[in-house]
Amino acid sequence: MGGSASKLIDIPDSVPDGPLRDWLTWLQELRRRANTPSLTEISKMTLARNQPVSESTVRRLLRGKCLSDGSAYAVAYVLAAMDTRPVPGKPSDDWEAFGRELIRRFGAATSGAADASVEASPYEASRDRFPTFQRGEADAGSPMWHQASEAISASRARHTPFEDVSTAEVLYAAEKVKAAPGTSNLREASRCLGREKELAWLTRTLTGRQDGVGPPTVVVTGLGGIGKTTLASEYARRHILKYSLVWWVNAASPEEIETSLTRLTSRLALGQLDAAGRTAQVNWAMQWLTWHSDWLLLYDNVDDPDHLNLYIGALVRGSHLATSRRTTGWADNTRTLLLDVLRPGDAALLLRSLVCEGTTPTPRQDADLRALTADLGNLPLALRQAGAYLAQNRGIKVQDYRRRLESKLDKKAHGDSAERTIARIYDVTLGTLEDVNPLAVEVLHTAAWLAPDEIPHTLLTPPGADPHDTAEAVGTLAAYSMLTDTGTHVSVHRLVQTVLRTSHTTSGDTQPPPCPPGRLRAEQAVLHDLIPLPGQDSIPAAHLDALTPHLVALAATTPPGHCNSTLATAYDIAACLLSLRGHDARTIPLLEATVAQHRQDLGDTDPDTLGSRNNLACAYRDAGDLTRAISLLEATLLQWEEALGDTHPHTLGSRDILAGAYQEAGDLGKAIPLFEATLAQREQVLGNTHPHTLTSRYNLAGVYQDAGDLGKAISLFEATHAQCEQVLGDTHPHTLDSLRSLVAAYLAAGSLDKALPLLPSLLAPSE
Repeated sequence: MGGSASKLIDIPDSVPDGPLRDWLTWLQELRRRANTPSLTEISKMTLARNQPVSESTVRRLLRGKCLSDGSAYAVAYVLAAMDTRPVPGKPSDDWEAFGRELIRRFGAATSGAADASVEASPYEASRDRFPTFQRGEADAGSPMWHQASEAISASRARHTPFEDVSTAEVLYAAEKVKAAPGTSNLREASRCLGREKELAWLTRTLTGRQDGVGPPTVVVTGLGGIGKTTLASEYARRHILKYSLVWWVNAASPEEIETSLTRLTSRLALGQLDAAGRTAQVNWAMQWLTWHSDWLLLYDNVDDPDHLNLYIGALVRGSHLATSRRTTGWADNTRTLLLDVLRPGDAALLLRSLVCEGTTPTPRQDADLRALTADLGNLPLALRQAGAYLAQNRGIKVQDYRRRLESKLDKKAHGDSAERTIARIYDVTLGTLEDVNPLAVEVLHTAAWLAPDEIPHTLLTPPGADPHDTAEAVGTLAAYSMLTDTGTHVSVHRLVQTVLRTSHTTSGDTQPPPCPPGRLRAEQAVLHDLIPLPGQDSIPAAHLDALTPHLVALAATTPPGHCNSTLATAYDIAACLLSLRGHDARTIPLLEATVAQHRQDLGDTDPDTLGSRNNLACAYRDAGDLTRAISLLEATLLQWEEALGDTHPHTLGSRDILAGAYQEAGDLGKAIPLFEATLAQREQVLGNTHPHTLTSRYNLAGVYQDAGDLGKAISLFEATHAQCEQVLGDTHPHTLDSLRSLVAAYLAAGSLDKALPLLPSLLAPSE
């Protein structure tokens, strides 16, 4: 199972042990570490080498923040570029020569003691001076090896290979750690009946090979409650020993995928890397999956196929199985299995196994059970919940239960057929639970407003309540198949949550209540968990990570007209965290709720309201929805101008953001004049060397370059870099950004003689 792994550039056997081999080994480690969500372009080039290197990608890499850590990622980039198919129509020697020269310069800049007699070779002749790195071909007798070895020896006191690698990372290197047979995190299995045909198809598809190609990505799709997760879990359980690892991944959002990967790291590294940062843990898991083969990742409840692209494209040595309601938008090599409701006979068998528990039903009971399966549309989720109710209430006959469901039919006309079916079941079940355990009903309504998975018991415990009472309530709900309980956390089916959130009116109501059941309790629980413990200034990062999905769920399900000023602040914090991790689409519900709250509390033209609108527009932009972003930015800019005037710094900032959105949309005719006007006004209001003015000048240079006017672009980049050095210093991030952009512009103009002398300054390790 699984395709071939992507190889790093091999170190030739002819390279002797010593500083040079250490340095090349260090470069390989950098390439492994480049596989991170914040370095997507490098990751794609390194691990999916069929991608061409485009000029725009090079420009983004040299200008963007992916090189902000200095020489490490610069060299990783060069190695990736050299090991990648070049731009169609351009000779591959271009990249090889540039890469070799860059590495030579890097060695000189690092050591500070390079051989002064060795001048920079002309670009055209560089291929004759340096060995071929591509595909590991090298000449150990070449002067380049000797020079590199001397340079590294001279710099060992300043730069030791692996100096930033902890002892735990060395001991638990991803390529060395093996998973024990049967390693998995699969949940307790639900009954999976009537799916043998589908299971056989999954087995053939996931374990077969065609023309030497590994198994495709498989997606099980279908309506909510149809049994997608149950089917995927059953397949995984049946074949668990055929895989080196089976790992269930909560794929509802990018950050939840990352959380599942951090848990994989914790399991395989025996907790030794738990103190490392979240990004480091995700990277370790990615590298383990890159080095090892024949594993199975089970992505559950994928909301957006794009969220899997990084993982499926980069991880090719195992199998990917996903469940989703989405039937379209998947990659071309994806195989989909559209799941339908159970066949009538299988549905009756499932319900009988739940209700009768091994006893043989009478013919009348069997007929009633078959009639009930028809009432429930043969929907597996509905069958399990109805079966659990009847198993818990032996005194209620099946025909009596059917009559109670029928009495709820007219009251539950909203939603699709599955939602209506579940709503009817829940009306009956909740009515019984009100008598059995009222706290269970409160707990369930609270859970309906939170994220569907990983809800800790603590969030469900009302203030002053005994945690044991909550545990008992959760146990009751689990017995009625209302939720799944692990002992510390619960999960609620998404369809169930939808029904509970929308089924809060009672007979005779014409309007929903001001606040639906469970909503306030859910908000209070999350806000309480955001309060630092005594003696702490803030909550731990891992705790905030765990709460973020619940904040997103609260924001995305805000009832009409409902606001909570305190919660809006928490939304802002969570949005900032997600944005820093590149999960911009997930910030949208948080920022929309923040804007709504500010408008209600402060009015449409308050600076805080307008600032939150700018943030929301930026989220739209970063999520790829430029139409909505530009529309909101245009309206917001007009309000800034009316409220504060044309030249207020906030107005100028909003104008700069709008110009950037125009640029990203390709509308340079609007972007250039707006950037020019913003720069002129910032020079007038703030002065030539104010950081905001430098930003405007930098942005204008970039849009000139995009328009093909390299003369203007280079002139502005040169001026910006000189002013950044003067005002901010040589090592300030903005100064380095301007230098990268200047180098990229020189390269685009073919001015290698101007670009190469700047590389030592760009690539020199920071002290």
